[in-house]
Amino acid sequence: MNILKVNGIELSYDSFGDENDEAIILIAGLGTQMIRWTVPFCRILAARGFRVIRFDNRDVGCSTHFNHYPSLNFEALAAALMSGRRPDIPYTLDDMANDAIGLLDALSIDRAHFVGRSMGGMIAQLAASEYPERVLSLTSIMSSSGNPTLPQASPDIMAMMTKPASSPFEDEAGFLAHSLSFAKSIAGTGYPFEEDAYRALILEEVKRAYDPGSIGRQIAAIAVSGDRRPRLATIKAPALVIHGMDDPLFVPACGEDTASAIPGAELMLVEGMGHDLPHQLYNVTADGIERTARRN
Repeated sequence: MNILKVNGIELSYDSFGDENDEAIILIAGLGTQMIRWTVPFCRILAARGFRVIRFDNRDVGCSTHFNHYPSLNFEALAAALMSGRRPDIPYTLDDMANDAIGLLDALSIDRAHFVGRSMGGMIAQLAASEYPERVLSLTSIMSSSGNPTLPQASPDIMAMMTKPASSPFEDEAGFLAHSLSFAKSIAGTGYPFEEDAYRALILEEVKRAYDPGSIGRQIAAIAVSGDRRPRLATIKAPALVIHGMDDPLFVPACGEDTASAIPGAELMLVEGMGHDLPHQLYNVTADGIERTARRN
């Protein structure tokens, strides 16, 4: 793992493959760390002739955290948005897209293929819209367009995502039970839920950095980004939207709407895939990323 100063903060990252190959930058989702892009997945992409870079978004993992900021009040956030006021939040998705571009600058990389999952897909979308000269291709996975008319996740799923869990340092069993229950609830039906692997991943994230407030701050960043469809319509790079047919957090209509908003985008709906990326789908996902990259 390496640390670089970017946009006045520190970002942690690592990379795989030949530094002379075209770069792929992998952007993680809400409250999750770069290790959600597993080493085997990164190596699959690197073996196809890419330099693969994964990094911790601001406020997670070993990058700079904003835990000095007051705890997010969801009611106040909603009230501000409803009244048309700008909520007082520490950063936006645009700031996070600027982080990804800044990381490329720090690494002396002119252009890269952008791949994002969930919130990371939103960040990649904004980068492709705002920095067309820097984004060779876009792959948006299990994400959405911000269209306010799209179906929402069920209240049960949202409650599980936003409900405070026990501290892993005070009640590890309770923390793991909550985390595993949520992970299982958003996983697809087409592939076995590998509880032991998820438990190890969750504990590794805790070991790297535990900051329960970061999820709320990143939810706020998503909320203020609003409807991104006008910005998606400006994307010129080759684009692929990958979405699970079983995704209960961002239902398939979210992926369909994203693809329809990006000119020329390919839509890849995956049977049995939920809001996760099981290892059985690593190769088919890498196929799509590579195919889209070669369209450039």
